Order: sequence, then C-alpha cells, then structure tokens
Amino acid sequence: MHTSSPLKKEFLKKWMEGLQICCSSKKQMNVLERKKKIKLSADIAMASAKKTPMSWSNAIISDARKKEDDTILIDKLLGPEYSQFKVQKSTYRMMSCNKRVQCKKILKRSSYMSGGKRTKTKKKMGVSVIAKRLVKKRTKVLKRLVPGGESMDEFSLIKEALDYILSLKVQVDVMRSVVTATEILSDVKLLKSVVE
Repeated sequence: MHTSSPLKKEFLKKWMEGLQICCSSKKQMNVLERKKKIKLSADIAMASAKKTPMSWSNAIISDARKKEDDTILIDKLLGPEYSQFKVQKSTYRMMSCNKRVQCKKILKRSSYMSGGKRTKTKKKMGVSVIAKRLVKKRTKVLKRLVPGGESMDEFSLIKEALDYILSLKVQVDVMRSVVTATEILSDVKLLKSVVE
C-alpha cells in the first residue's frame, strides 16, 4: 500500500485504531451499524489527523460528541489533543467574524463613493441581480455540505470547503489503497489454497 503524505499516514493510523476500538466495543453488529462505525471512525480520524484543526473538523468532532455511543471512540482516538481543537476553534471564529465586519465596511464605502456617478442600464442591473441570486443559492448549498458551514461567512466558507475537499480526497485515496491491498491479499490466499 502506497501512502506518501504524512496526512495519509496519520489518517490511516488513526482510522485503523478507531476500527479496532469499534470492533472491540461491540461484538455483534449488523451491516448498518458496521457501516456507521466505519464512517464515524474515518471522519474522526480525518478531523484529528490534521496538524492545524479547521472549523469543519471541530464541527465533525462536536457533532459526534453529542451522541453518547460515540464518545468512547472519540475520547480514545483524540486523547489529550481534544483541548487543542477547542482553543483553535474559538480563535478562528473571532478571526472570521472580524473579516466579515471589514468586508461590510468596504462594501458600504464603495457604494457610497460610486453614489450617482455611474448609470447602469436595466439590462446590466438585471444580469447582476441574477448573478447575485446564483451566488447566494450556491453559497447556501455549500454551507449545508461543509460541516459547520452554517455559521461561516463566505470567505471562511470557501477556505474551509477547499480544505475539506482536500481532506476527503486523502480519505478516499487511503480507503482505495486499503481495498486494493485487501483484494491482493485475498487473491494470494486463494492462490495458495489452490496450489496446496
């Protein structure tokens, strides 16, 4: 299995550890419970594998903490590192809030300065209204997709979405590698049984 980046290695280590915790905690699991545990351990592993926590990772961890069944897994996977997530979260929120205020001030100033100097045709105004609506709709969808996105401003949302996408790509790459390795091992075992 080829995992090159340190993030992939850390994710794989924490994910395997989470799967072991899930398997040892409850012996009899149906397919749906097993699927939920695999997803939960992958999400927690990805959120905790990053060196600098982001808002989406904090949102995943805090959502998982709300369920009592999952707190054991989270406590064992995160350990003392969880306090780092809480501290980072509060400072990041204040920073994004400050940027939002600055953006609003800039917009007010620019609209005040351009007051009556420019005249727009109705066609140009219609296009800009449509573009604003389209951006608003897509922003709303993006806020639902990114964990914790509902409370973010547009600038922070884009930054978090990019980081979340990269993290999901790492997660998919590692999971594909695990599936490939498992298939190879099962093929080798099958060949050995045929030869013997």
